[in-house]
Amino acid sequence: MRGFALKTYCFISPVLFAAVGPFSRFNSRLRTFTAVRKKLFEELEVKLQSLSTPSYRLWVHAASVGEFEQARPIIASLQSEYPDLTVFVSFLSDSGYNARKNFSGASAVFYLPIDTPGNAKRLLSLLKPDLLMLMRYDFWPNHLLAAREAGTRMILAAAVLQENSQYFKPLLQGFYRSLFDLFDQIYTVSAKDTRAFREVFGCRQAETAGDPRFDQVVLRSRNTDKISRLKLLYENRTVLIAGSVWPRDEAFLLPAWLRLEKRPSLILVPHQVDPENMQRLCRELENQKISFMKASAIDRSFDPEQQVLVIDQTGYLAELYRLGSIAYIGGGFGVNVHNTLEPAVYGIPVLFGPRYHNSPEARELLLAGGATVVHDEESLFAVLKNLTDHCSQRKTQGAAAAAFVQKRTGATALISGYIEKDYLKLKNREIQ
Repeated sequence: MRGFALKTYCFISPVLFAAVGPFSRFNSRLRTFTAVRKKLFEELEVKLQSLSTPSYRLWVHAASVGEFEQARPIIASLQSEYPDLTVFVSFLSDSGYNARKNFSGASAVFYLPIDTPGNAKRLLSLLKPDLLMLMRYDFWPNHLLAAREAGTRMILAAAVLQENSQYFKPLLQGFYRSLFDLFDQIYTVSAKDTRAFREVFGCRQAETAGDPRFDQVVLRSRNTDKISRLKLLYENRTVLIAGSVWPRDEAFLLPAWLRLEKRPSLILVPHQVDPENMQRLCRELENQKISFMKASAIDRSFDPEQQVLVIDQTGYLAELYRLGSIAYIGGGFGVNVHNTLEPAVYGIPVLFGPRYHNSPEARELLLAGGATVVHDEESLFAVLKNLTDHCSQRKTQGAAAAAFVQKRTGATALISGYIEKDYLKLKNREIQ
């Protein structure tokens, strides 16, 4: 049963979103948002025309890349068992769509239409999904209601309810309760989230599954294709991988690294690899008299003992951590630390700056003993010196990091198992 707030939203949403067009003239992000959706339905119809009649249609929606990465191991698990499964993927953000528009596991990747009742009904009539899997958050009421009215089963996966978030505001609780009630099953990342769904919102269908990202990093860690040419160069060496670093990270990292007596080989991976930032980074290395070579120009003269390898290409940072003995993760001196799971899965100590509180896995990795927080050049130097001087310390922290990841796998099996049961029910009905 729809609550008053949800009914109100559905009633006024066409008017609200109609105003987006005029306002987009004054906002570049709004202009992009509307421009990429102008021919959305026509383009989607073309993509769907070539599809043979699928026996089961799974629609996955993610706000952006990070949320989609949580869905990837689930999709892979299902498609390995059921090749006839058809997958559709929608994104809210242009960054998510552009990064994964060529995802080979989907029959169609598209932008989620603007959330009006008419758009939602049109999309559902095109996709005809058997099941909608919404990742983490990004609730668009008209699309959820249209899916429910079309008889589509719905699950919320990797669900979180952050403390002090809008979900808990008294005026919005009823609105979100109505939305959460639409889902047949809710899989949360932690027991704390499950309790909140059940006790605050009355969602008896909430169950703790864990975060599929742990399964994804384990799955991805088995792939070494992109680093095969580098493996021999760094074999039997102590290697420091500095991943997703920003200028603020470099300001502490490079001087600390230069001061080490037992200096490890350094692989430097800037978060931004655009020409302007690469020129800036190269000038900085030259100013500090650090010899380096870019990955795009690497040749036989490269010496990892004497030269820093600067990665000026995207797409294989996660695999590079396999070469590491220690990982420094950037972002912790800026807005928030970047991905800490990617290095942890390889069983190496993880270091990062003081801004990590918006990353639950970074907080938990720290508590598990697999990570260390550094606050400035001096603390970073001290931690690096300890880890490079003492192999046993490196191994202890690395083992804690690996155990942290391995203990949290299993969400994929639970969630894909639910979808598999739904798939088999439909197949059995078709046979009968």
